[in-house]
Amino acid sequence: MALQGNAQRTGVLTTGGSGFVGQVLLQRLGQEARWAPRALVRQLPGQRLAGVEYRLFGELAAVDVASGHFDQVDTVIHLASRVHVMHETAADPLAEFRRVNVQGTLCLARAAVQAGVRRFIFVSSIKVNGETTDGRRPFTADESPAPSDPYGISKREAEDGLRLLAAETGLEVVIVRPVLVYGPGVKANFRSMMNWLRKGVPLPFGAIHNKRSLVALDNLVDLLVTCIDHPAAANQTFLASDGHDLSTTELLQRLGNALGKPARLLPLPAAWLKGAASLAGKGGLAQRLCGSLQVDIGKTRELLGWQPPLDVDQALRATALNFLKEQGK
Repeated sequence: MALQGNAQRTGVLTTGGSGFVGQVLLQRLGQEARWAPRALVRQLPGQRLAGVEYRLFGELAAVDVASGHFDQVDTVIHLASRVHVMHETAADPLAEFRRVNVQGTLCLARAAVQAGVRRFIFVSSIKVNGETTDGRRPFTADESPAPSDPYGISKREAEDGLRLLAAETGLEVVIVRPVLVYGPGVKANFRSMMNWLRKGVPLPFGAIHNKRSLVALDNLVDLLVTCIDHPAAANQTFLASDGHDLSTTELLQRLGNALGKPARLLPLPAAWLKGAASLAGKGGLAQRLCGSLQVDIGKTRELLGWQPPLDVDQALRATALNFLKEQGK
């Protein structure tokens, strides 16, 4: 890609451009004249975004300077990863997570250094901090990490490797740890909740007094774009959220309002739900629905002067409207 006036346009290479976050990030970059986005993808999309150059690649570990992928690139935003797997099939899950999330990330970063890339933005995970804030204060960006599953462990090891590379080479590394991301097109449990609400299913979550941080897709993308050229972002770790924590009960109520389907919530005690879920082998799901996971984004706000562009209700409305459109409602 020939950049027109390097002083005005910044070459930004992204991985994971076909994913939930990556597609919206590329759309945002392609719409703004100051960015020159290039996406490394394993398969070319049927519909390509205007202003984005797409390049095919195989394994992250095979991406090198000779490929030309880094030509005229100032910043890399690394989204691609082996994500948390609900039904794991690998014989050694940690080894597989390390192969992709640690070795692949560090190979990509070393190639970026060789090509003269200035900044490497790594999208990590709140799982590096831990799984729950039950009985404690919200997580902060600079406290000691405590990952407990293979995915979180691999993300922490990738972070550690990037920091070491930065110290050795002068590469500016920015680490962003999002909480649960939601927005138009969201899948998994969040989409299931919208299905339950749309169908008017009575749900036993009317008395859940936990607190969970979430981050809207557009808010996360805005933060990543802010980190591309903000001078204070260099060699820092940031947590990403909407800055407004909700209980499961509050989330369902607000989401039901956004869908035009008031939530039918039964006030069953959280202890009952956790006990029943444990007996059914669904303890992890119960923790996500009944437990707390809060983050403090004070550092993100103060150091970057960043505020989430969308409030929670705006983001939930956008998510709900997209879901209803997909359902033909």
